[in-house]
Amino acid sequence: MKILQASLTGAVAATLLAPVTYAQVLEEVVVTARKRAETLEESPVSVRAFTAGEIQSAGIETPRDFINLTPNVTLVETQNAGTAFINVRGVSQARNSEMSVAVLVDGVLMPNPGQFTQQLIDIQQVEVLRGPQGALYGRNAIGGAITIVTKQPSDEFEGRIELGADSGPGYTLRGTASGPIGGSDAWKYRVTGSYVDTEGFIDNPFLDTEVDGYEDISARARIVYEPSDAFSADLRFSTSQLEGGALYFTIDAEADDTEIPVRTNNLGYNDRDIYNMSLKLEWNWDSGTFSSITAYDDLSELLAGDQFNFVPREESLINFFPIGPVIRDITGDPVADLSQTQYLESEAWSQEFRFISPAEERFRYIVGAYAIATDRYISTGNQIDRGNGVFPVYREPRVSLFDFQNGGPADPSPQLSLLADEQDNFAWAVFGQVSYDFTDTFEGTFSLRYDEDTRENTTLTEPLYDPTGGIGITFGEVRKETWDELQPKLTLRWRPTDNLTIYGDYSRGFRSGGFNQSGVGAAVPEPGVEDLFDKQVADTYEAGIKSVYGGGRFATSLSVYYTNFENAYFFFFDPTTSTQNLGGIPEVDYTGFELEGSALFGDYVSAYYGIGYTDGEIQQAADPADNGNQAPLVTEWTFNLGGQFTYPVGSGDMDFVLRADYNYQGDTYWDPGNISVRSPINLLDMRVGLQVADNWSLMLWGRNLTDERYNAEFSPGPAPGLNFLWPGQPRRWGLSFIKQF
Repeated sequence: MKILQASLTGAVAATLLAPVTYAQVLEEVVVTARKRAETLEESPVSVRAFTAGEIQSAGIETPRDFINLTPNVTLVETQNAGTAFINVRGVSQARNSEMSVAVLVDGVLMPNPGQFTQQLIDIQQVEVLRGPQGALYGRNAIGGAITIVTKQPSDEFEGRIELGADSGPGYTLRGTASGPIGGSDAWKYRVTGSYVDTEGFIDNPFLDTEVDGYEDISARARIVYEPSDAFSADLRFSTSQLEGGALYFTIDAEADDTEIPVRTNNLGYNDRDIYNMSLKLEWNWDSGTFSSITAYDDLSELLAGDQFNFVPREESLINFFPIGPVIRDITGDPVADLSQTQYLESEAWSQEFRFISPAEERFRYIVGAYAIATDRYISTGNQIDRGNGVFPVYREPRVSLFDFQNGGPADPSPQLSLLADEQDNFAWAVFGQVSYDFTDTFEGTFSLRYDEDTRENTTLTEPLYDPTGGIGITFGEVRKETWDELQPKLTLRWRPTDNLTIYGDYSRGFRSGGFNQSGVGAAVPEPGVEDLFDKQVADTYEAGIKSVYGGGRFATSLSVYYTNFENAYFFFFDPTTSTQNLGGIPEVDYTGFELEGSALFGDYVSAYYGIGYTDGEIQQAADPADNGNQAPLVTEWTFNLGGQFTYPVGSGDMDFVLRADYNYQGDTYWDPGNISVRSPINLLDMRVGLQVADNWSLMLWGRNLTDERYNAEFSPGPAPGLNFLWPGQPRRWGLSFIKQF
């Protein structure tokens, strides 16, 4: 690991688009996609790497920012911070499912998808790996993996302050301090904090306010103890506290309709608290490096806001549903409307042991074991909206509308329903990887991992709050399932020259199944929706080539792939039972490619491009009419193009910087029947300003400068014309000042 750390503090600090470095060749970028340090060009993996330099020059602050710069990777954003769907080569998560990629921060796996959309502060490197990575990264790396590396504590004191303002209006304050503790060479620290506050950008003309404002407080601390080259201890703590708006859908038939304004009568809110802690111990011997990583994660999130159909009370469709007249009669209110809440608690402990042999040997290996225990509680409830606002519900529901003995009808917002479940999960795995250099230019690598995941779901829906009308939900019912899978990966790499890499591989990915509400299989009239959604298995065949040429000024990579995918998920909301469900598509074939490149033109101009294509054809569907359609959430074409112009001004210490990033996302399909398709979107971001290397920078930035109006999410609703749409963010701009010392 000493070699790895040295590489990451030196070569990793370089970037394909370095903001101030003038050079005639591309800088070397070191990646750790295969758990070992190797250059981007020699790594036999389809990976997009963002170094510290590019993170700063591109203004990357959230996962959305680097995903929009990555071919064949898209992000479906929703109306709350804890829900975002990553799609890699067509393989996606859906509502209520676990992530389709493994996300690791400093080697620690994020156990909950609600953790993903956090502020990226003080980041050294981000790597986006495409294709199944289960052999090394585990059961949820079926689409790929994202590794995030934070900056190491420094040997000498250093600091950084960032001040920013946006057009919300809003403002940002971030700061970092790092150095030795008490003058010791063995003890070092690094602390960083972030405060972001913005009023938002999406208008609600009914309430005369913005609906997407938020306040985020994030902090991280690291203490490293390194008494010798033989041992190190790395203690890491982080937290994120977010309060923002939520639940402001619009309802329409067309995925492209952006003309309907947000008109909810309740200003929703989203409270999310995250705490993470990990301890990494490493022992370095001549025979290799042994690592132990112990981690604890805690997340709680509360959502509250309007309920379907997200319009003012007087216009609510609930008035015309059978329950509408009942509500009016019981409450005496002239109109009937609903609000909703969702509460999530998740706590996880994990442990990993890993041994890595020396990288210099002809025969190299990695062996390890991993275990994680997760406790989760989730509830989703409807309340009667009597015009008194939205009331939070954590574990204990409010008085039922039908509980006359306790004054339910008189409550400011009586509870109509509350679906609740508690889930205990335990998963473990053993894994190994061997690599052998058959010649100086030809390498073979074989990886194998066995995962087993046991899930126990307890239904906590009380009969008084059961909205399903007796479809089989039983309070206290326990359902238990175990899924397991062998995940192999075989990679062959040939490097005929130092500037050319050719590779081919086969890999398998696996994601565990889960539980819908009990009884929905019989009650929900949607093919593919059952009480249980089964595990997913993906088999991928890939070939690629990477080259550096033109005297080191140009780099190009091409990867082509075919994936056979079992049991792709889709989301289905059933209003008759008030349940959110995952359905399964038995078989989908994904075929596509990524073509990427970067270039230096003289001392002042750099550029990059990326083209991604994915064809996700349904081979076997629960509804035979869907066979041959595109799988849900698939974006066929993505295109990325950008460049940076850096020119010295004044005495030469100062630089003028102009950068532009363009992101194209083609047709996106939202449902197995391909009834709903979002047309292509075009997003343009720019940054312009002045900077002095390792001193300060002042940047004016703009995102979605052309003010492209589009829907970030489209969710098929209960009937034609009653689909859920969530608008994407319009044009934003702001100013950022960074001072380093």
